[in-house]
Amino acid sequence: MKRMMSRAASHPWIAIIRRQLPMVLLSILVVALAVPAAMLAAPALTGQGSGSKTTGAAVPAWQQVPRDLSLPQGISPLKDSAPVPWPDTLSAQLNATLQADGGGSFTGVVQDAATGQVLFDRDGSQARVPASNMKLLTAAAAVRAIGPDQRFSTRVVAGAEAGSVVLVGGGDVLLGAGESSRDTVMGHAGLATLARLTVRSLQDNGVTGPVQVRLDDSLFTGPALNPTWNLEDVAAGETAPLFPLALNSARYDPAVITGPRPQDAAMNAAEAFTAQLTAAGADAGLSVTPGVVRATAPEAQNQQAQNQQAQNQQAQKQKAQEPSDDATEGDAGAAGALNPGTLLAEVQSATLRQQVDLMLQTSDNYLAEVLGRMAAIAAGQPGSNDGATAAVFKQVQDLGIPTEGLRVADVSGLSLGNQVSAGQLSEVVRAITSGAEPSLRAAIGGFPVAGLTGTLGSRYTDPSTERGAGLVRAKTGTLNSVIALSGYVVDADGRLLVFSFIGNGLKPGAAGNRTAIDRTASALASCGCR
Repeated sequence: MKRMMSRAASHPWIAIIRRQLPMVLLSILVVALAVPAAMLAAPALTGQGSGSKTTGAAVPAWQQVPRDLSLPQGISPLKDSAPVPWPDTLSAQLNATLQADGGGSFTGVVQDAATGQVLFDRDGSQARVPASNMKLLTAAAAVRAIGPDQRFSTRVVAGAEAGSVVLVGGGDVLLGAGESSRDTVMGHAGLATLARLTVRSLQDNGVTGPVQVRLDDSLFTGPALNPTWNLEDVAAGETAPLFPLALNSARYDPAVITGPRPQDAAMNAAEAFTAQLTAAGADAGLSVTPGVVRATAPEAQNQQAQNQQAQNQQAQKQKAQEPSDDATEGDAGAAGALNPGTLLAEVQSATLRQQVDLMLQTSDNYLAEVLGRMAAIAAGQPGSNDGATAAVFKQVQDLGIPTEGLRVADVSGLSLGNQVSAGQLSEVVRAITSGAEPSLRAAIGGFPVAGLTGTLGSRYTDPSTERGAGLVRAKTGTLNSVIALSGYVVDADGRLLVFSFIGNGLKPGAAGNRTAIDRTASALASCGCR
């Protein structure tokens, strides 16, 4: 018997089978397990089950949408008991990384978010040009003055002249040319939808045309350009003349965020609306006169007149449903049935919270300036450059943040006339992340995430900064000789820290400055510092 086994073992194919047997058995086991699993999964994937309708109770627990998000292994909620970094240890690390490349200097402040304790301070009270870090002040001011869940309306009302309608800008500069898109911020309100609703209202009022479009963009006042801006920046498309309505944040194409912008964004939007109204009207037998002129929208009539108009509209609807040989084209097209100022159609923007997120993520100068003007209007001030800068300054002051040395020349950070200290910016970030006003948390999601989103999406990819990837969340700022970064991070011990670093007088184009500021923020993310 032993000889037979020995002879069998000596054959090469027998040896091969012996080597492959465990893998064969494993494959059989996988198949055996996969069949019942597939039987369970197939109904969920195909939408078919044993019954005609799938109910929540019939779906296995492991397929249910979770009620709560489970924390990744190794991550725990922040606790006040997490140790605060030692200032001396932390300062030694940051002073080693925060070094200018080829000229200029950096200032900086790091604070414990919970207590406000200053852990690092390098000339933190010195006022400096903040570049787009200015948008953090604007974000906080807009949320406080307007409210995070407010929306801006773009309306169409009946004009003072028979047959005219007035497109009224209400602060939404993220309009889309097509239908409203509920799932987006840019294009949340669409001009095609507004035109379609307008045609429906005109039809309900017996209007067939010709209809003339007027534009009311009088919500904003004063110069359309901030006098402190460099006109070369305007020509390059860094910003544009400001109006209370625009397509794509005053861009020709929402996908192209560089290059020249429309110099009359409101008229550009009005012409796009007219084209949509013409298309929608053609399908309904309603003619539209080409061309748009500016005009002030008439005030709506008193409530009694509006109630009477509503009764007239209802009577017209009933009459339209009854056969009549007396109706003529002239009767159907009587535009005078509309009282001037009557609301015909309206579309609403994304929430302020969503707009602030977009503004911070993409560092959109135009949107920032518009939000500043809307904050001024909400506070009862003019929607102008001066109104916006005054409103932002006042909101920062009302937050209890010291304003010594603070100068607000614009609210987007494009102006070299702005002066803000690292300490002031750090306090604004602290107010947003952990301050006494919960409404300010609405701005927290807009901070770009290092290596992942927004203006930090392409940074924190080299070995010297990768420790901060996914952890550092901060607003960037860049001008010719200015680099700034202000935000927040949870350190290695689980302590929430807020920070601001500002470089002024830097050598233009020196790559080491951006690396220095990113390395410094990364040091915070990996810091135990005890």
